[in-house]
Amino acid sequence: MAEPAFSLDRRAVRRSFDRAATAYDGAARLQAEVRGQLLERLDYVSIEPRVVVDLGCGTGHSTRALKDRFPRSRVIAIDLAEGMLREARRRSSWLRRFDRVCADARRLPLADGTVDLLFSNLMLQWCPELDEVFAEFRRVLRPRGLVNFTTFGPDTLFELREAWAAADGGVHVNAFTDMHDLGEGLLRAGLAEPVLDVERMQVGFPDALALMRDLKAIGAHNANAARARGLTGRRRLASMQAAYERRRRDGVLPATYEVVFGQAWGPAAEAPVRGRRGGEFTFDAGAIGRRTVRS
Repeated sequence: MAEPAFSLDRRAVRRSFDRAATAYDGAARLQAEVRGQLLERLDYVSIEPRVVVDLGCGTGHSTRALKDRFPRSRVIAIDLAEGMLREARRRSSWLRRFDRVCADARRLPLADGTVDLLFSNLMLQWCPELDEVFAEFRRVLRPRGLVNFTTFGPDTLFELREAWAAADGGVHVNAFTDMHDLGEGLLRAGLAEPVLDVERMQVGFPDALALMRDLKAIGAHNANAARARGLTGRRRLASMQAAYERRRRDGVLPATYEVVFGQAWGPAAEAPVRGRRGGEFTFDAGAIGRRTVRS
C-alpha cells in the first residue's frame, strides 16, 4: 500500500469532530447521500447478524438505520470523537437502543471473531494506517462476517487542492487512498472476495469560502501534522479563490467527491449469494492499474 502523502494529527481529528458534532448534520449533505446508498447495498446480501458495528458512527444516523433493519441484533456505535457519541445518544430513543463506544479504529475494544456486520461510512479516509485498520476488521469479524464501507478516493476535492496549489506550496487538503491500494490492503489483511467500485459526486457551492465553511462544519479540517499553524494570509486566500473561480459553471463552483464503495467477507467464509450491481466487480488487485493523484 502506498505511503500517505501526509501524516494525520489524530488529536486534531478528534478535536475537529468533537467540535463539529452539534452542527454536523446541517452540513453533511453528501455524507447523508452516501450513507443512504451504502445502506441500500445491504439489500443485495443475505445476512442475519447477531452483532452489528457502526464504525465511525458520527451522530448515529447509520446506527439507527441499522437498528431498524436488524431489530434483534446487538448494534454497537463506535467513534473516535466523544462529541459525536453524545449526539448519537441524544438523538436515539428507547426503541432504538444501541451501545456507544469511544475508540480508535486501529484498536477496537471487541473480542476476536464476534462481529457479523461491520458497517463504516466515510471514516477510513481519516485512517492512513489502513493495514492496521484492516487487520482489526479481520480480527473482529466472524468467519461469515461482512464489512461494508465507503471512503474517499484521490480525486476528492481536487478543485480545492489545485486552487490552493496555485496560491502557495502548502498542503491544505487531506490525501486519499486509491481504490487499487484499498483492494491490496483488504487482501493483505486476509479478508475474502473484496468488491470495490467508484462513484463520482459533485456538490455545488456559491463560492470557495462556502465550501470551506461546510468542511469546517462537518469537522473535515486540514489534519496534516505538518500543516501551517498560523492564519492564512489574505493575499494567499484571495489567490486561491481567484484560481477556484475559473471553474465556475452555471453560477456555482463544483466540489468533486470520488466515493469508493467496498465490501469484503471474513476469512474462510463461504460467501452468501449476493446480487451484482452495475459498475461493481470482484478483482485481482494486481490487475488494476494505479491512478495518479492530482496535485
